[in-house]
Amino acid sequence: MRIFRGVAVGGLLLVLAGTLATAAGAQAPAPSVGTAIKADVKLTRDGNLQVAESVTVPAGGQFHMALPLRVALGDNGERRFKVTDISSTGPGSAQVNGDLFTVDAPPGSSSFKYTVHNTVSESPGTQLFRWDGILNSDVSTFDATLISPSYKMGITSCTVGPQGTTHHCDASIEPDGVLSLHETGLAKGDVLDLILQLPPGTVPANADITDGNSSGPFALTPAALTAFGVLIVALIAFGGYVMWARRLDAAALSTTEVVDPVRRKGSKAEFVSPDGVLPGTAGLLLDGAVGAGALAATVVDLAVRRYIWITPVSDSDWRVTRVNPADDNLRDYEREIYRAVLPDGVESVLMSELRAPGRVAIGPARTALRADALERGILADRKSRGLAFWLGAILVVGGIAATIALALSGGYALVGVAIGIGGLALLLGPVYLPARTAAGRALATKVRGLQHGLDALRADQVPPAEQQPVFSRGLPYTIIGGRADNWIRVFRELSLAGPQPGLYWFGGFERDADLTRFAGHFPYFATALEGLFTAA
Repeated sequence: MRIFRGVAVGGLLLVLAGTLATAAGAQAPAPSVGTAIKADVKLTRDGNLQVAESVTVPAGGQFHMALPLRVALGDNGERRFKVTDISSTGPGSAQVNGDLFTVDAPPGSSSFKYTVHNTVSESPGTQLFRWDGILNSDVSTFDATLISPSYKMGITSCTVGPQGTTHHCDASIEPDGVLSLHETGLAKGDVLDLILQLPPGTVPANADITDGNSSGPFALTPAALTAFGVLIVALIAFGGYVMWARRLDAAALSTTEVVDPVRRKGSKAEFVSPDGVLPGTAGLLLDGAVGAGALAATVVDLAVRRYIWITPVSDSDWRVTRVNPADDNLRDYEREIYRAVLPDGVESVLMSELRAPGRVAIGPARTALRADALERGILADRKSRGLAFWLGAILVVGGIAATIALALSGGYALVGVAIGIGGLALLLGPVYLPARTAAGRALATKVRGLQHGLDALRADQVPPAEQQPVFSRGLPYTIIGGRADNWIRVFRELSLAGPQPGLYWFGGFERDADLTRFAGHFPYFATALEGLFTAA
């Protein structure tokens, strides 16, 4: 049997070859003289062939049919078929034996039913198939019908007879698309040549073909192309989502919104941060990481909130003294920073002492600050083992297993490779997503607006009696943005006179009338504090 161009409905041709007595190369004995064969073939919508045939063998005769399930294509190619749902009635029998489907019938009437799979391969423009074969025995009568899903099936050519003197087959197609073929008196050596045509896409392609140019199990088959097509679409979609999410995240920090840092009520005024966010959390939100600025701002905030007292001892050194112990009003990361600067049992320490290698253990504070943000839902841990991680791990393992299994079975191994690549993308992809969640982006926008509000605020907008508290509470938030110098200049003329002269949280300026000298001193302290945490 030879399979030609277009969509070769190989199973049908296989059936016709067998029912006509076996084609050349089937290596089967000829059926007895007077054998009558009737075959009803249906091409189903899923591309399988359902065959029902009856064989009547006269007394003293014997019918044997052997259909190959592996057919050579070209030099190295091969086409594979599968036969299932085999049943028989009467004295005959049918079975699959290795790479052959065999039918045997002794004298009498026998009926057989079976389904042929992997019958259709695709070709642009049409579904065209051809079969030619040489009869190995005499057949008294042969009747066949073929029903396909399309009534537009047409006979392109059908000839039968001795070589060189063939005639047209007695074949026709009814208006409903049923092909009928009737022949009598066929002799051993007669040639049958049949070509049929169907509209493209009549049935799905399901042929199991390995051509001579393929790379074995890693051949670029339609199944592999489909798998990689789905993978590419998924990767493009995920890449687009990552770009959209990163653009949305960047837009949160590019806002021009101004958030007023002062809440006024009558003659009173007080500093307020958006949603009560603390300087350390604000710095983490803006930077996306626990930087030295966020840690330094937290130390200053602890002084402003009267937990510690800062006093200069020289132009390059400062003493930090415990005022109030860490209590439940502090968050975990604030207590860790407090403990890093003033460990338990230490009442005061010089900054120069803290610079000693290994003296400041800031790692727990960094971890606690990030954990606090994760707990509050403003950051997401993109490296955590969540749903995407486990799904990706399953796909990677499944892809490797599928690749090995399909490679050993002889085909479609690239499908497993595509699955594994998809799993790897799920494992690695989340790390490219922004750490800020939707809630984190919203809060980061407010924090950026707060920075704009701090830059825009003038001292005369705050009642004189409230200027020092507003200045002190706002100062840590300017450290995280590197704008402390500007903030101090705004309040340079703030009066330090009063029952308790000077700043209530930073010593050494009790005799100053305003913040002029403090403005020149504090930036050195802030820089030294940030340097301490950078080196830690």
